[in-house]
Amino acid sequence: MSDPAVPDFVLYQCVLGGNRVSGNLGWGRFDVLSETGSFFPAAPNFANKVMVETAHKLRSLSFPIVQWQSALDEATDGKFSFDRLGIGGGTFSSPAIRSALRGLWALGDVEGAPSRLLARAAGCEILAELYRLGGGPLKPPKGGLAPWAERRSLEFMRARLSEDVSLDELAAEARLSTFHFSRMFKQSLGVPPRVYLTRMRIEKACELLERTDLSITDVALEVGYSSNQVLARVFSRFHKITPTDYRRAVRRPDYSEPLTC
Repeated sequence: MSDPAVPDFVLYQCVLGGNRVSGNLGWGRFDVLSETGSFFPAAPNFANKVMVETAHKLRSLSFPIVQWQSALDEATDGKFSFDRLGIGGGTFSSPAIRSALRGLWALGDVEGAPSRLLARAAGCEILAELYRLGGGPLKPPKGGLAPWAERRSLEFMRARLSEDVSLDELAAEARLSTFHFSRMFKQSLGVPPRVYLTRMRIEKACELLERTDLSITDVALEVGYSSNQVLARVFSRFHKITPTDYRRAVRRPDYSEPLTC
């Protein structure tokens, strides 16, 4: 397996494990036995070549340097460098990164292509853990968002429910770096921005299903989902019922209490 030099940091995950892997991904030559779920980091701007003994299965995640470096510099006082992560030498394991990727793939299966908010938030979480593994842990956030920043963030999310909101846009509303905003939002609201936005979308969907005659597809588009099938999958995870059945239930003559998760 070989790849040309690209200006991205690429993280490969070995899905099967138990394979002899040798080569050079930009950090020096290695010859290791892979483990299920382990990672192989590929340095930016390096044409790599890797030999694998038997059939294998990989997942990969790419971080374009131009899109990440400024946010990382701000979050780490200029100390973050993809070239000095200290995770070279072939392979490494990280339960935190494995969990973040598992969540990313699972949500992608439910909602389709990851939203900008989801992808950026997962990237922040993964890079923070890589920075920690390299010996430079981020300082824990002190307190959460200022009241005005929390209010502006939520107002922005509510006004843009039908759009693909990005984490960078939310951070700009709070006048914080992407890294700091993501961590401080969770400290203030108890969940990451992506989870909070999904809750807001489902709440709005409930309101539209109860009070309007919009089709399920139109409801989906109003709250930022690409189709009625995607809305149904996300909605069912929250309410254990489809949008159609929810509308039918809340419009029953004997209905008196809202359905809850």
